[in-house]
Amino acid sequence: MIDFIKLHQNHFNFKQFVSSSFIEDVGDGDHTSLSTIPKNHKGKMHLLVKEEGIIAGIAAAEKIFKQVDKNFKIKFFLKDGDKVKKGDVAFRIEGNTQKLLTAERLVLNIMQRMSGIATKTNYLQTLCKGTKAVVIDTRKTTPGFRFFEKWAVVIGGGANHRYGLFDMILIKDNHIDFAGGIIEAIDAANNYLKKTKKKLDIEVETRNTEDVKKVLKHGGVKRIMLDNYTPKQTLEAVKLINKKFEVESSGGITEKNIADYAKCGVDFISIGALTHHVKSLDLSLKAIK
Repeated sequence: MIDFIKLHQNHFNFKQFVSSSFIEDVGDGDHTSLSTIPKNHKGKMHLLVKEEGIIAGIAAAEKIFKQVDKNFKIKFFLKDGDKVKKGDVAFRIEGNTQKLLTAERLVLNIMQRMSGIATKTNYLQTLCKGTKAVVIDTRKTTPGFRFFEKWAVVIGGGANHRYGLFDMILIKDNHIDFAGGIIEAIDAANNYLKKTKKKLDIEVETRNTEDVKKVLKHGGVKRIMLDNYTPKQTLEAVKLINKKFEVESSGGITEKNIADYAKCGVDFISIGALTHHVKSLDLSLKAIK
């Protein structure tokens, strides 16, 4: 598993995120824990899995707990990406009880959502078995939480599309319309890269096979997106492209039809619902007496 935190350290500050989350949640104090638990009380808790799925966020939880109190002792029984079932225990943690309880909800919020995304990604990738298609995410993420959502996609066996607007040029329908046409937009993007000396991949969205033919004749991109194509139209486009460019299917793809698109021979299938329409996995941090 790649070190996702290190990979994205230039545009996501993990420590700052945790600090800001506690400012939002704790404010001037976790008064319930402060009022009911003695200051020096030591406690134990374990992360209990309450439904079947793919566990994700264990590495994130460890980093959060250590930021709260470096003296916490954690023993892991599972790792990110493991298949889990009801009753499994992911890890056990012990230390200052007040601090454990203060950190509890942030850890659960992150792990439950990440595990839900990883579970969904894993399921959709399984439906593409026997093909070369890789399930990828989009920028349809929760503001401020993109890092964890995209991390979860990778844990689930999928891959990330561009992280943001800065690490790839993706020419979509609005760019094409404003630029005056698909060829004009491609040329403008390439001129921009030459002028700025930036090294970014270019992908262009196509709306029909005529767009595909224009791009094939003109070139200047690395990947062609087939947006809202039917499986039949996708197969036709894949044959036209004939491996000259990477091919991505996008738009209107669900668990019911993803296999049909994958069998067309596309390289990537992007699904916004991976991150914007997902059910969290049921997890719980429980005290151990």
